[in-house]
Order: sequence, then C-alpha cells, then structure tokens
Amino acid sequence: MKRAVIVLFLFVAFDLSAVVLRAQDSPSSSPSPGPKLEVPAAVVNADNPAAATKAWLDTVPADKRARSDAYFEGGYWLILWEFLLGAAISIFLLQSRISARLRDFAERATRFKTIHVILYVIPFLLLTWVLGFPLNVYENFVREHQYGMATQTFGPWFAEQLIALVVVLIGFSILFALLYFVFRVAPNTWWLWGTAVAVAFFIFGAFIAPIYVEPLFNKYQAMSDPAIRDPILAMAQANEIPVTQVLEFDASRQTKRISANVAGFFGTTRIALNDNLLKRCTLPEIRQVMAHEMGHYVLNHNAKLTTFFGIVVFVGLLITRRVFDKAVRRWGTRWGVRGIGDPAGLPLLSLILITYSFVLTPITNSNTRTIEREADAFGINTSREPDGFAAVSLKLGEYRKLDPGKWEEIIFFDHPSGRARIRMAMDWKAAHLPCGNTAGRD
Repeated sequence: MKRAVIVLFLFVAFDLSAVVLRAQDSPSSSPSPGPKLEVPAAVVNADNPAAATKAWLDTVPADKRARSDAYFEGGYWLILWEFLLGAAISIFLLQSRISARLRDFAERATRFKTIHVILYVIPFLLLTWVLGFPLNVYENFVREHQYGMATQTFGPWFAEQLIALVVVLIGFSILFALLYFVFRVAPNTWWLWGTAVAVAFFIFGAFIAPIYVEPLFNKYQAMSDPAIRDPILAMAQANEIPVTQVLEFDASRQTKRISANVAGFFGTTRIALNDNLLKRCTLPEIRQVMAHEMGHYVLNHNAKLTTFFGIVVFVGLLITRRVFDKAVRRWGTRWGVRGIGDPAGLPLLSLILITYSFVLTPITNSNTRTIEREADAFGINTSREPDGFAAVSLKLGEYRKLDPGKWEEIIFFDHPSGRARIRMAMDWKAAHLPCGNTAGRD
C-alpha cells in the first residue's frame, strides 16, 4: 500500500513501501555477476571528471533518458495528488460525521477506553484504505507497468496489498492505542509524550521489520556463490559489521529495480540484496552498492534518522497542538469532536500532519539526500570501484532522473541524482588514490 495510507500519519514507525515491493517465492541459486563492466573509452584514463561524467551520461540513449525523466517527474505530481487525496479524505470523514459515528459505535461496544480507540482505528483505516485505493492502484500497479518497472500481475499484487493492510491495522492499532492513552492522561503535555511514543515505536518497528515483516513479502536465503559472497563479507569484516552471511531475496517477481540493505540492530543486523542486483550487475557494481549500504550502518545513519524523525515529530505535534485546539473550538460541534483525547478527531490530526509533511518535503528530502551522499562517499572509499559506481548509477537512473536542475534536485530528490553520483565517482577516480600497499608496484 506504499505511501497512500502511510503519508496520512507522519509518525508511522515502519515504512511499508519498500516491503510491499517484494515477493514470496524462493529465489533461485545465486547467479554469477553479469558481463564484464563496460567503461566508455573517454573514461578509461580520464583525468577530467567533468568530461568523464558527461561521457558516462552520454551512454544512455535519448529515448531511455526521456522515459526515465517522465517517470520521475510524474512523481512530483503524485506528491501533490497524495496530499490532496489525504486531505480530502480527512475533511470528508469530519464533515460527514462518519468519524463521530465510528467513535459512538466504539463507545457503545465497550466501556474500556483503549478498546474504544482500537475499535475506532480499524474501521477508520479500512475506510481510508478503500477511499485511497484507486490512486494506490494507479501509482503502484498501473503506472509501474506503463513504465516497465513492474513484473507482477494484479492478483499477486493485490494479495500483498491485503497482507500489508493487515500489518498496518495491527501496527497502527497499537500505535494509536498508546498515543490516545497519552492524550488522555497528559492533556497539557501530550505533544511531548506523544513524540516519545512515536520515536519508541519507530525504533521498535526498525527492530522487528527484518525479522517479522519483510519475510511476509519475500523469502530470504543465504547466498552460496563465494565469488559474490566473500568480497561482500570481507568489506563487512573490515568495517566491523557483525554478520557472517549474505542474504538474497526474490524481488524480480515484482519489480525490475535493484536494491540492497544492511538492516537491523541489537542482534538483528543482516546484509541482504535482491536478485535483480545479482542478475543485472557486475561484481564491481555489486561491491559498490553493498559498500554504500554498509556506510549507512557504520556511519550510524539509523541513529541520525531517528533523531531527525524525533525533531520533525516534536515540531509537528507542537504545531498540531495549536491548530487542533483552534479547529475544535470553531468546528468541533459540527464535526462531533470533543478534544485531542477523542478518537473522532483523528482525521483532523491526520489533516494537520499531512499538511505539515507536505510543506516539509524539501527539508525531509534534503536530509535523506545528505545521508545518502555520505553513504556514497563511504561506499566508494570502501569498494574502490569508481567505474562500478558510475555504471550502477545509470541503472538507478532508469527510474530516477539522471540530470535534474539545481532546485529540482533540492526539492524533489531524496537521493543524489545520477549526475551527482557519477561526478563523485569520477572525482575519486581522478585523484588516483593508492589501493593498499603500493610497495613493489610500478
């Protein structure tokens, strides 16, 4: 269900968008990397990073560039449509008093307030999911097939949407039961304790997702090909990452995208890469991708993102406190909303937070892009594969605009553009950094 439901609640603990883009059958045995890395002639011994960057970009045919640009630029409009749809759903549930009727139903069913919240949240989420489903289908199924990104038919895709919906219902029921408990017992400082609950749930989600959530959508198995596995484990050992195996998962049943991750903490750390990366990329490309993912772990990006998340939620709930109270004083009687501790006010809470999230898009994208650039720098210094970095950046450019304008990248890109990444690789290559012990070399 990607972002359609998740964007309604800024403080959701796990982002299911990546999980839902995975499949269920066991991957085939680890394939050897694809053909030998092809480097443009102008780049082989180039000492001009700008010219080398252009040479790499020029290897992409104009029609493919146009297609990837159109796909990525369409995503700009989807950010707007998702916001408008989420806002419209929230306003509809308030104005129609459907939200108040759901609250009344929950109160008639039981006298326990925590159960009130759960009995409200479940039908609320189901309604939100149904109302947002047309955009979800277009964005995550129809459009992905139009641009040749998806490989999954509608039946299996829809089945996974239902699995994701169940995960969301369970996770959000717990989250909102905790939040509304805070709202009731701390009516004057709920925004502070609400931030603590959201951050704790974020950490909890990051802890359990690799173990319990991701296997719902994929089957993972240990990689057995030493030609690929051993170089990855060597990089992990050199950077004190506590893993002894590399896992692969079967994303190719759903998508053509390449991806990998080093996820988990508190004993759940693991290295995983999808079968598209194995089938489509050479060993230098795989090494660079995995070194990048290791960079996130070594550079403590989980902690940095959690801190940033906490600050964003804290400020968002402070704003919500003021706006929510004013809105209830003005329209609360019409909507049937009594106050912050009333579950019937959840659509109003959602409306405020998705507006805040929408306005904050350039800031959140820039924060993530900065972290990704740090991981890029770590990756190239670890893998020492500048041409592999450049080549895989072009593959990522199949669904991410390669050469955007300055402000376009600042506002809309949550990862560095292909051009920026290739330029980093060519700058590194032009520096002619020595690789280890140079004694006895010419």
